[in-house]
Formats: sequence, C-alpha cells, structure tokens
Amino acid sequence: MDLHALPVVNASLNAASALLLLAGFGFIKAKRVAAHRAAMLAAFACSALFLISYLTYHAQVGSVRFPGHGPVRPIYFAILMTHTVLAAVIVPLALRTLWLAARNQFAAHRRIARVTLPLWLYVSVTGVVIYWMLYRSPWGIAA
Repeated sequence: MDLHALPVVNASLNAASALLLLAGFGFIKAKRVAAHRAAMLAAFACSALFLISYLTYHAQVGSVRFPGHGPVRPIYFAILMTHTVLAAVIVPLALRTLWLAARNQFAAHRRIARVTLPLWLYVSVTGVVIYWMLYRSPWGIAA
C-alpha cells in the first residue's frame, strides 16, 4: 500500500468507529445487547487499527504541517489540540469501559460509558475533520 494512502485509511477508520459507536448506542437503547456488544467491539477494533496505521504513517512521514492562514489556523489548532488531548484520555477510558462489560459489571460499565461514549465520538469525528482540513480543504496541503 502506498504510504500516502494512509491518511485516507485513517480518516475512514475514524469515520467507521464513529458510526459503530452511534450504532452501538442505538442498539443498547433498544436493549439489543448482543448487537451493542458487537458494534462496540468493532468500534474498538477500528480505533485500534487507526492507531496502528496512524503511528506507521507518522513514523515514516513525520509531522505534517497545516499550511492554512488567517482565521482557519486557530480553528484548526483548537480542534487538533482538543482531539489530541482527548485521544490520549480515551484509551484508558475505553479499555476500562470494555473491561467492566467483559466482567459483567454493568452498573459500573454504564457509569463510565456515559463519559467514554461522547469523548470517543468527539475524538473519532474530529479525526475526520482534521483529515479534511489538512488534506482536502482549500487551506490544506493539497491546496
């Protein structure tokens, strides 16, 4: 695979994770526990594959600078900063949430999932936004 195709793969994995998280939330609201479990495990798998792909890409390419100027620049960096901080926070939260479910500790699982889900969704969606701003927008490196 062409190394420069990895940003598209990364954005796709983030988008898939976000969609699976939303599906999983819908499934548990509908009391479809098996479907919820499958969707959440698939979301976790997408996020894990994203992390591997992201680290592979940046180990080879290094950091990618945002070339945009004007008002879009601080917007990009605000999104990037919150995304980066929450991406680090979400790893132990997601692992803990999954661990509690695997141990059938559903009361604790529900409590932490109320925090984990919106943060994980934010990280997944902003990952796609960052990709778009960096590689596809009029301000990005392809402009």
